[in-house]
Amino acid sequence: MSLIVHHLNNSRSQRILWLLEEIGAPYEIKFYDRDQTTNLAPPDLLAVHPLGKSPLIQDDGRVIMESGAITEYLCERHGGGHLVPERGSDDHVSHLEWLHFAEGSAMTPILLRIYTARLGEAAAPLEPRIVQQLDAHFAFMESRVGDNGHFIGDSLSAADIMLSFPAEIAVMQGMAPRYPKLAAFVNACHVRPAWQRAREKGGAYYGY
Repeated sequence: MSLIVHHLNNSRSQRILWLLEEIGAPYEIKFYDRDQTTNLAPPDLLAVHPLGKSPLIQDDGRVIMESGAITEYLCERHGGGHLVPERGSDDHVSHLEWLHFAEGSAMTPILLRIYTARLGEAAAPLEPRIVQQLDAHFAFMESRVGDNGHFIGDSLSAADIMLSFPAEIAVMQGMAPRYPKLAAFVNACHVRPAWQRAREKGGAYYGY
């Protein structure tokens, strides 16, 4: 088997497993556990890539990093046209926007809150701005997710898979009453057989 996912527990690499289950591509998982004290990825990942981050995939010997790039690559190389709207269509443009919004915009205030939480009172001056940005991004997502549980069109897309992680964070932080459509989106993701297979193979993460 040539496709390997370097999978860090409690991380966004869970989405890559889900994506692979949806497109039906065979793959192997190499597991890595976070340091129980620092919560950082282990040094072993540095042997795979100089930044030592996850997700990483290896396909035919090539190492690819970044969730969005991995998602686009897998859909193009192994997806057979599934999970991506027709190129040149308006939906395809929206798909690209949302796919990269997930990491480029939505995760920024989430990560800021995670890091500043470790600073205690020293982070107090930053907290209102971070909370405002969290609310702005979650509210934007809430306003755009369809009643059908998808951000684009009438069926699951790779962008939905990418957006699942920030939506899960919103629910984990107790925001489901404020963002009921995001909560419904998360629930719809979690009942999919492919999501459940990915969870079984990759392990539970952040309480899911």
